[in-house]
Amino acid sequence: MDAAFTAEQDEIRRTLRDLLTKHGGPGEVRAAVRTAEGHDPALWHRLAQELGLPGLAIAEEYGGAGCTATELALACEETGRALLPSPLLATAVLAAPLITALGTPEQRAELLPRIAGGTLTAALAVPGESMAAALGLTADNRAAAWAGGGRAGGIQARPDGDGGGGGGSDGGWRLYGEADRVLDGHSAGLLLVAAHTGGYPRSRTLLFLVSAEAEGLARTRLTSMDETRPLARIELRDAAARLLGTDDGTDVCGALADTGCGAAAVLAAEAVGAAAGALERTVAYVKEREQFGRAIGSFQAVRHRLADLYVRVEAARSAAYYAAWDPAAGPLALAQALEAARIVAGEAVQLHGGIGFTWEHEAHLYVKRAAADELLFGPVHRLRDHAAGRAGLFGAVTADGPVHGVAV
Repeated sequence: MDAAFTAEQDEIRRTLRDLLTKHGGPGEVRAAVRTAEGHDPALWHRLAQELGLPGLAIAEEYGGAGCTATELALACEETGRALLPSPLLATAVLAAPLITALGTPEQRAELLPRIAGGTLTAALAVPGESMAAALGLTADNRAAAWAGGGRAGGIQARPDGDGGGGGGSDGGWRLYGEADRVLDGHSAGLLLVAAHTGGYPRSRTLLFLVSAEAEGLARTRLTSMDETRPLARIELRDAAARLLGTDDGTDVCGALADTGCGAAAVLAAEAVGAAAGALERTVAYVKEREQFGRAIGSFQAVRHRLADLYVRVEAARSAAYYAAWDPAAGPLALAQALEAARIVAGEAVQLHGGIGFTWEHEAHLYVKRAAADELLFGPVHRLRDHAAGRAGLFGAVTADGPVHGVAV
């Protein structure tokens, strides 16, 4: 592994930081989350057209930059530092890799260029509130629990018409069910919906493409703890859908797990950016805030607390960068980064004193981001527990739990 970044990677970071410093401050963030989209469409257009962010990790043949997950992680570290609300995570980190892995050549040629150009946003919708389990981050996603079940619950798919096999990759499917806490689900132009088909005896989970204009689709933006992470409830009432890929034994759960590892690495970098942003603001504050005639940052107790936070952030950053190089380490890096973000954000509020608790100050935005991310993609102890089980530290992992004493 070469730990040094290339000149191109450093340029991506610098350019994005400069842009977000000018157009992604706390005031702009608060204004963006109150729009109907939940983000600033004009800024998203600039990020897509001028910097090509949604197409960083998309192949050049589909209009992308053909970069690796490392470049995407560096970009998300900067968006995390600014707590930027944008469709980047839902579109480029969750949806695009699934379309690349499972889509037919025709579907990839149709959808990926639009995603890379920023004209199409997408969101991944899974039944219930089980994003982390569906991505294989906190549980074995081959177990049926996260997706409801073939008999009842979850989201059900059936071939259009009389059920006589009219379904296919080009259309002919109907979906019925509900998904909660869908990231950017209220504004995405395309939904990737995980649904059951085959009935109870032959139940299997497949992914379907649902257009934002599909009849029978209802989307409701939810009130969320972190306004910079817009969430939605998706209701499907006999909604028309297309199968993503082909129904030929494709390993959908495996593709979701692979996407989950890559997404965890990017999310870890984003959480590190948020932690670093909170720490930088706190350091600047303690240099200015005076008590007993001197800056509070000069007190030894405060300096020791800040030093501990700095070490925690840098350790999490190292783990995130390694995971960008080796996505298999993504879940553990995500656990470390989420923990760092939570601790740093909490300490930032404490060190800001009373002002840190007020609505006017941005410190509470970092606390909400840290808490919301752990609820959506964690919690930390389950990320570590599942990673340890997969590594064989406690024996083999089955759908019913670990089998102790058996190496994986």
